[in-house]
Amino acid sequence: MTEKFVRQKAPDSLDILAKKIGFRMDELLSDEIARWSVLDPDLGEPLTFLKEMVLAGGKRLRPAFSYWAYVGAGGDPDSEEILNAGCALELLHSFAIIHDDIMDASLTRRGLVAIHKRFQDKHEGIFWGGESRRFGEGVAILLGDMAFVYADKMLIGAPVQAQKIFTELRLEVNIGQYLDLIGTANGNAQPRISMEQARRISLFKSGKYTVERPLHLGVALLGKFDEFGPSMSRYGVPLGEAFQLRDDLLGTFGDQSVIGKPVGEDFREGKPTVLAAVAFERAQGSDAEFLRERFGAEDLCADEIARFQEILTSTGARKEVELLVDRLCAEAIEAIGNSGLNESAIRELEELAEYVANREL
Repeated sequence: MTEKFVRQKAPDSLDILAKKIGFRMDELLSDEIARWSVLDPDLGEPLTFLKEMVLAGGKRLRPAFSYWAYVGAGGDPDSEEILNAGCALELLHSFAIIHDDIMDASLTRRGLVAIHKRFQDKHEGIFWGGESRRFGEGVAILLGDMAFVYADKMLIGAPVQAQKIFTELRLEVNIGQYLDLIGTANGNAQPRISMEQARRISLFKSGKYTVERPLHLGVALLGKFDEFGPSMSRYGVPLGEAFQLRDDLLGTFGDQSVIGKPVGEDFREGKPTVLAAVAFERAQGSDAEFLRERFGAEDLCADEIARFQEILTSTGARKEVELLVDRLCAEAIEAIGNSGLNESAIRELEELAEYVANREL
């Protein structure tokens, strides 16, 4: 097991790759804005909003995992093939978060007004016909779908195995999102969340498509999935879960000005997280009653969110999840050291693991 250290800043290599990915997506979406604005000027605005959201932030972790698997397995670090694959992963992520914001009724994303809310506000401001909320959500669904299509476009010509992996990735993220939705609905009716259920949702909603499948995509682009796929899973599965668990911690205890979205939304939505599962298992007396009555209540006030935070701390749920993140990160680091990738890629993936486990954003 490696010695744990706290890293608040992203690895330099992640920043460098993020700029390349951002430039390529800017180029693609700017061309699309110009192309469709010729057909109808009204088409420029939604695509411009899409571009703003795509470029507003994001850690670009998915492209980084894919890139270092590709390079570590012998790929050319300057290859356009792996850069395009990274863009595909980011555009798919944009599809996922646009739709996720609709399902969760989130109002902000990456420090910006969420796309569905922007178009709802536009509709209300102009006094168009119909329901403003439905208009905003309809436009956002279409823009998410366009991001999905652009992701496919970036992988045209990729090897068949890489295409199959990308298909599995897309299926898994949708499966995970459904598990999250039904877990939230069931939680509101019977607010008792099992650890097994919460960890399964964590893995499929975000873990596999954030780490494991991007790694698979990187080696599959070289035709080396059979050789490296299993070792990528031994690293990617635990680290992917650690990523989502850290995300849950940040969404509960993080700094809203840093993470770009409201803290405590998981309480209002009744999200079936590991944090919540541990708290429900351990809370007693008035704390247990408060969890049963107010977990998933849309009208939670700031004082109630603070009480949820206190319960997660006093029951040891926060500490247990932090320790689980550490264990999963250590497991991933041990696995990547025995993966057969070249030494430079192993070092980069070790750094990425530490960053994922200890990030503040």
